[in-house]
Amino acid sequence: MTDHTVRFRTERFKAFVDAVVAIAMTLLILPLMESVSDAASNRLSTAEFFDEHSGQLLSFGLSFVLIATFWMGHHRQYRDVEWITSPLLWINVAWMATIVWLPVPTAMIGQMDTDLLQPVVYIGTLILTQVTTLAGWVFLLRHPDFTTTPVETLRAGVIGDLAAIILFLVALAIAVFVQPYGYAGLLVLLLSGVVTKLLDRVARRRPTVG
Repeated sequence: MTDHTVRFRTERFKAFVDAVVAIAMTLLILPLMESVSDAASNRLSTAEFFDEHSGQLLSFGLSFVLIATFWMGHHRQYRDVEWITSPLLWINVAWMATIVWLPVPTAMIGQMDTDLLQPVVYIGTLILTQVTTLAGWVFLLRHPDFTTTPVETLRAGVIGDLAAIILFLVALAIAVFVQPYGYAGLLVLLLSGVVTKLLDRVARRRPTVG
C-alpha cells in the first residue's frame, strides 16, 4: 500500500499535537521571565516593570489566547477523526510548525521596535496556521470516510477558515499601511461570525453542477 492509502489510528497523533501546543504556549513566557530577571538587576519596582514591559505583556497575552483558540479549533476539527494518513499527517506537521514558530514573532513584538516586516512575520504566521487548518478541513471533506463528522460540519469548517483568512489579511493590511493602529487591526477578527455567514450565503447560492 502507498503512503496515501495506509491508515493510522489517531490516538498518538492527537497526544503529540497536544504536547506541541503545550510547549509552544510555555515558550511564550520565557522572554518575560528573562525580563523579570533584568528588572530585578536594575532594581525596578513592580509598577515600573509593568510599565516598561507593557508591550511584551500584551503580545504574550495575545499570542497565548490565539494559540489556545487554534488548539480548541483543532480539537473540534479532529475530535471525530478515526483515521489519519500521511497527507493529513503532513498537513498537521505544517500546522504545528506555525504554532511552534509563533513565540518568535511574539518576542519580536515585545522586545524590538516595530517595522514594516514585523507585522508581516507575526500576522503572516497566523495566516499560515489558518491555511493549514483549512487544508485539513478540505482533506476531510474529500475523504469523509476518515471521520464521523457530518459533511455539513466539514463544509462549515471550510467556510469558517476562509472567513478567518480574509480577516487576517485585512488585519495585515491595516498593520502595514495604517501604522498608528498597528496590531489593533486584529480586532477585525471579531467580525468572523458576520463574514462566515456572508460566505455561507454565497456558497449556498452557487448553482450545483448536474
